[in-house]
Amino acid sequence: MPMTLTILRYPDPLLQQPCAPVLVFDGELQSFSDSLYNAMRAAPGVGITAAHVGRLIRLVVLDLPELGGRKTYVNPEILSLSSDTMDHTEGSVCMPGMTETVTRPRSALIRYQNLDGSVVEEEMRDFAAICMQHEIDQLDGKFWVHRLSRLKRERLVKKWQKTGGG
Repeated sequence: MPMTLTILRYPDPLLQQPCAPVLVFDGELQSFSDSLYNAMRAAPGVGITAAHVGRLIRLVVLDLPELGGRKTYVNPEILSLSSDTMDHTEGSVCMPGMTETVTRPRSALIRYQNLDGSVVEEEMRDFAAICMQHEIDQLDGKFWVHRLSRLKRERLVKKWQKTGGG
């Protein structure tokens, strides 16, 4: 039975910690992935990492139509990024209501493992590529606001604090 997870709020220090690789692929991992998905849907969001709920392992759940719905990525890594970029509005389940435009590479070749441990390579484009880069940044301990200019980041954090966040 899936457990209820609590999403951390920025600037929780756990959001700045790099995550460890997943080494054990078992029913507990599947159950945790289900719980993570439920937390993301309730937030609501389209992507979440284990770090967002304080568990420092390399696990990402995305739910995007262009990926065919819910997909779990274990130990994802970027193999290559395109030189062409795109701007997209980003936010986080850890900072509800706060968004800002971020520029990232338009496509990414990634390698990851499924919940059974099998290795997969996948080319991601546009919104899916942006989401995966955003989540891998989080796994590396880099919260999305650190992709903003200092001025934009300070303005956004002030706005967040005024809403009672952080």
